[in-house]
Amino acid sequence: MASDEASLRALESIMTEFFHDLTSNERKREIEELLNNFAQQAGAWHHCFFFFSNTSNEYVMMYSLTVLENVVNRLWPGVTEREKVELRDALPKLLLSRQRSLPPSVRNKLCKVIVDIGRQDWPAFYHDFFSNILQLTQHPSNAPIGLVLLKTASEELACPREDMSVARKHELRRLLLDQVPTVLSLLADILETIWDKHVSLNSVPPPSPFTVSMGELLGSLFHMPDGGRFFTQPVPTLDRDSQHVCSLTLECLVHLFSWIPLSTSISPQLLATIFHFARLGCDGGGTEKASALGVLAMSCVNELMSKNCVPCEFEEYLLRAFQHTFYLLQKITKDAKGSTVRARLQDLDENYLERFTEFLRLFVNVHLRRVESSSHFPVVEFLALLFKYTFNQPTNEGYFSCLDIWATFLDYLSGKMKNRSSDKEAVLARYRDALPALMVEVLRRVQFRFNQSELEELDDETPDDDDRTEWQHFLHQSLEIVARVAELLPEQAFSIVSPLLRENLNIYLGLQQFVVPSRSGRRLNVTAENDLRRLHCSMRDLASMLQATGRLADHFLGDSFTERLPDALSLLKSLVEMAAYGTQLRLFTVETTIPSVLKPDFTEVHAQSLAAVRAYCHWLAQFGSELQRQKSKPDQMASLVGTAMMALVPLLSNKIPEKIQLSAAHLLVSLATCVRPPFLSTLPGMQKLFNKARDDTLFSLQHKVQVLVFRSLSNSLLLPWPGVPDGEQQWDSRSRNYDALACTLTSSYRTLRECTTQLDQAKPAVLRTLALLRDLVESVTSEAQRPKQICYHAIEGVVHTTLMLLPAFITQPDIMDEVLAFFLTLFQSLKVQMGAPFTEQMLQTFLSMFTRQQLAESVELEGGAGEQVVVRLLKILQVVVQEPGAAFRSFLPSILTLCLEQLYPLVSPHPSPSIKVELYELLYLVLQHNWRHFFRATVLAKVGRCRTDTAEEVVEHQSHFVAIMQAYGQSFLQMDIHIFKQNLAYLESLNSKHKLYEKDLFRRTMMAQFLQVLLQALALRSHDILQDDITTTIYSMAIVDFNTFYGAFLPNFLHSCDGLDSQQKDLLARSFKMDQDLPSFVQNVHHFVNDLRYYRLCNSSLPAGTIKF
Repeated sequence: MASDEASLRALESIMTEFFHDLTSNERKREIEELLNNFAQQAGAWHHCFFFFSNTSNEYVMMYSLTVLENVVNRLWPGVTEREKVELRDALPKLLLSRQRSLPPSVRNKLCKVIVDIGRQDWPAFYHDFFSNILQLTQHPSNAPIGLVLLKTASEELACPREDMSVARKHELRRLLLDQVPTVLSLLADILETIWDKHVSLNSVPPPSPFTVSMGELLGSLFHMPDGGRFFTQPVPTLDRDSQHVCSLTLECLVHLFSWIPLSTSISPQLLATIFHFARLGCDGGGTEKASALGVLAMSCVNELMSKNCVPCEFEEYLLRAFQHTFYLLQKITKDAKGSTVRARLQDLDENYLERFTEFLRLFVNVHLRRVESSSHFPVVEFLALLFKYTFNQPTNEGYFSCLDIWATFLDYLSGKMKNRSSDKEAVLARYRDALPALMVEVLRRVQFRFNQSELEELDDETPDDDDRTEWQHFLHQSLEIVARVAELLPEQAFSIVSPLLRENLNIYLGLQQFVVPSRSGRRLNVTAENDLRRLHCSMRDLASMLQATGRLADHFLGDSFTERLPDALSLLKSLVEMAAYGTQLRLFTVETTIPSVLKPDFTEVHAQSLAAVRAYCHWLAQFGSELQRQKSKPDQMASLVGTAMMALVPLLSNKIPEKIQLSAAHLLVSLATCVRPPFLSTLPGMQKLFNKARDDTLFSLQHKVQVLVFRSLSNSLLLPWPGVPDGEQQWDSRSRNYDALACTLTSSYRTLRECTTQLDQAKPAVLRTLALLRDLVESVTSEAQRPKQICYHAIEGVVHTTLMLLPAFITQPDIMDEVLAFFLTLFQSLKVQMGAPFTEQMLQTFLSMFTRQQLAESVELEGGAGEQVVVRLLKILQVVVQEPGAAFRSFLPSILTLCLEQLYPLVSPHPSPSIKVELYELLYLVLQHNWRHFFRATVLAKVGRCRTDTAEEVVEHQSHFVAIMQAYGQSFLQMDIHIFKQNLAYLESLNSKHKLYEKDLFRRTMMAQFLQVLLQALALRSHDILQDDITTTIYSMAIVDFNTFYGAFLPNFLHSCDGLDSQQKDLLARSFKMDQDLPSFVQNVHHFVNDLRYYRLCNSSLPAGTIKF
C-alpha cells in the first residue's frame, strides 16, 4: 500500500507539472513517454484503480480511467474472470459513492468505462447491467447518474464501433430494442412528474383570444384529448436540480430517437410532454436554463420529423406533433402590444430558433406531401405563419434558412403541377394570394429604400469561394425565390417586378437634367443629404430590379411567346434605350458630392442594364425567327439590335470601368452568337470594331475583354444566319472578311517563322495569339462544316507555323502549354478540316519530341507549367485514341509505349495527381475504343457458330494489356481517393461493355490479385469512403465464377491474412454466406471485413501466452 501511496503522490506531481503553463514541450514529451510506458505494463490497471479511488486530482483521474478504458476495450479477453468480476462490482460502487464530487468530465468517462464493460459482457456475464441502470434512473437521488449511463448505453450499444463482431453488434441492438418501451415509459414519467410538480394548478389563466384562434385553426383537423391542457397550462419555473434532470432526460431522448424506429412505443403522452418543454424555449421567461430545455425538446421533435419512413399507425402521432408545433409557431409570431414579432424572435435563444427553423424545413421537405392534399389541412394558414416567421428573422442566416424552406415548398408545387398538368389551375388555386405576397415581401427585403441600414451592413467588396460577395449571395437567394414564383405565376410575377423597375428607372432617366458643366468636366447637381441618400437607394434598387427582370426572361419564351410578345417587346425596348442612355450620359464619370458611393452605384446600374438586355437575347432571337416566318420587315429587330450596339461599342475601352466593359463584351457575344442577325456585321458599331482590330487598337483591351470581342467578330462572320437558306448566306464574302480578320489577329505571330531567335521578346504575342485563336476555334466546335472550313482556311498558315516552331517552344513550358492547348482544341473541333496527313504529322511530331528525358524534366516541375504540358499532351492523345480510322489506330503502339514505358515509371513513385488522372483516363480510352486491338475473336465466333463469350480468345499485344492492368492494380495500393474511385469506375465500365472480368487472361492471371487488393483496402479501412464502390466491384468480379470465389479465392485470401489464427480463419470462411444477389453479397462482405478487423484487434490486444478458447 505504501508503494501505491508513494506512486500516487508521484503521479499527481507529474500530472500537475505536465499541465502547468511553464512546462516545456520537451519535458511534456518526456512525461508523456513515461505515462505511456507505465500504462503498457502488465497489471498497470490495478494501480490505476487504486489511484482513481484515492485521489482528488482531476488529471490523475482521467489518466487512470484512460488506462482502465484501454483494458476494457482492447485487453478484456486477457483479463481473468475474477478480475472482471472485481471491476464490474467496484466501478459502479465507486461511481455511486463519488457521483456528487466527481467533475462532470470524469463522471462521464467513468460511466463510459462501465458501459464498455456492459458492451463486452451483457447479458451473459453481466446480467444486471441494464436493470441496474434502470433502477438508478428511477431513484430520485441517483437519477442524474442513471440518465448519464442510459444515454451512454444508447450511444455505445446501439451504434457500436468497429471493435466488435457483427453478431455481437446485432445482439446488442436487439437487446437494447427490447428495452426501449420500458426506457421511454420511464423517461416520460420523469419529465411528466417534474412538470406537474412545478405547475401551479390553481392559477390557470382564462383562455385568451390567441388560444381560441389556435383551436379554430387546427381543431378541425387534429383531435387530441390533451390539446386543451397543452394550450392553456401555464409554463412552470423549474428549480436547478429539476432542470438538470430534465436536461439529461431530454438528451437521452434525442439520442434514442436518432436510431429507434417510429412505433407506438413513442406514446402520445410522451410527445405531449416533450412539447411542454419545447414551450420553455419561447415561454420560459427568457432564462438560459429554460431555453436550453426548449432547445433539447425541439431536438427531440426534429429527430422524429427527420424520419421519412412513417408507419401508418404513427401518422396520427405526427399530426399531433404538427399541431403542437404550429401552436408554438403562432405563439412566437403573435403580434403583441409593446413588442414586435421581430423583437420577440430576437429575444429567443439563437439555438432554439435554429431548431425551430429546422423543424419547419423537415415538415415541408419530408411530411408536407402527406397532409397538403387534405381539404381540412390548414395549409394556407400554415403558410401565413411561416410568412410572418420568415420576414421577422433577426439574422440573415435565419432568413436564408427560411428562404430555403420556401424554395422547397415552391419546388414541391412545381413538381405537383408537372404531375397533374391537366388541372394546374386547381393545384394553384389555394396559393394565388400567398405566392404573390411572398414575392412582394422578398423583393421588399432586397430594396434599400426599405432596409438601407440592414443592407448596408452586408459586405459587397470581398468575394468568397463562389466569387460572390455577401450582398450578392443575399440578392441571389432572394431572386431565386422570385424565379420560382415566376415559374408558377409568370404574369403576376411580371406585374410585381415591372412597376418597381419602372419607378427606379424613371429616376435614373431623369438624372440628365441634373448633370451640369464644371471646371473639370461635369458634375451632378444633387447635394442635399436626403436627396443623395434617396438617389443612392434608388440606384441600388434599380440594379437589383434589373437582375430580377433578367431572371424573368425565360417566361416570355416557348409557349408564352406569342401571348406575351407585346409585354416583352415593350420591356426590351425600354432596356436597350436605358443602356444607350447610360452610355451617352456616362454617369460613372460625373463628379458627385459622395463619389465613393454614387460612382459604384452608377457603374453597377450601367453594367446590369447591359446584362438585362443580354438576358433577353434568346427572346430576341425567337422574335427574329417569328418576323421571318411572317415575312415581316425586320425594322423593329434592326432598331433593337442597332440601339444595343450603339449602347455597347463605345464601352469597349480601357477608360471604362472593368465591370461595364465585361458586361458590354458579353452582350456583344450574345448578339453575335445567339441572335445572329444577318445585318449585324454591317452595322456602324460592328464596322468600327473591325477597324479597331485592323489597327491593333483592340489589343490594348484587357485580355478577358479581348477574347470576348474577337469571339464576337469571328462569330458574326462564321455562324450561319438563322432562317436564311445556305445559298443566301454570302459565304464567299464572309470568308474573305474572315481571312482578313485572322490575318490581322496573327500578323505579329507569323513573323516568328523567319526569326525564332527573338522568342523571349515575342512570348507575350505568342501566348495572346494562341489563346485568342483557341477561343475562336472552340466557338465553332458544334457548327456545320462550312463555318469550320472557313475558320481552318484562315488559320491554316498559323497552324503549320506553330508545328514548325515546336522545337523552339519545347524549352518554354508556359508557351508549350498554350501550344498544346491550341492543338487539342484544333483536333477536337477541326480534325476533318486538318486532314489525315497533317494530323499524322502533328502526332508524329509530338511523339518524337516527348522523349523520356523531356518527360522527366516536365514531371520534375510538379505542380507547375511543366506538369501542365504533360497533362495537355495526354488530353490530345485521349482524343486521338477515340478516333475510329486505321490511320489513328496505327499510333496505338507508340502511344502505349510512351505511356507505359516512358511516362508511367516516372510518375508512379510520386503523387503527380493531375498527370495520373489523365494517364489512367487515356489507358481506359485505349481499351474502351480499341478493344479489338487486344482481343480478337476467332473466325467461328465472327460467323456466329459459337457464343462470343465462350469463343476462343486471341490475345494480341498482351504485354501492353497486362501492363495497363498492372498500372490500374498499382493505383489501388495508393492513398489517392479520387484516382482510386476513378479507376474502379473505369474497370466497371470496361466490364460492362467488353466483359473484361470474363476474359480468360484476366480470370487466370489478374482477378485474384485485384480481389486481394480490394479486400485488403476494405480490411485496412484505407479508403473507407469508397467501401460501397469497392464492394460492388468485388461482386462484379465474383459473379463471373462464384464457385471459384467461394471455393478457392476466399480460402487463399484468409490463408494469406496476418494477425489471425487458424480457428478464426475457419470461422470467417464458414460465416461468409454464399449468397449470389448483390444486396446480400454486399452485406456479407461488410460483415466479413468487420469481423476480420475485430479478430485482428483482439489478437493484437492479448498479452503474450494468453490461451484462447
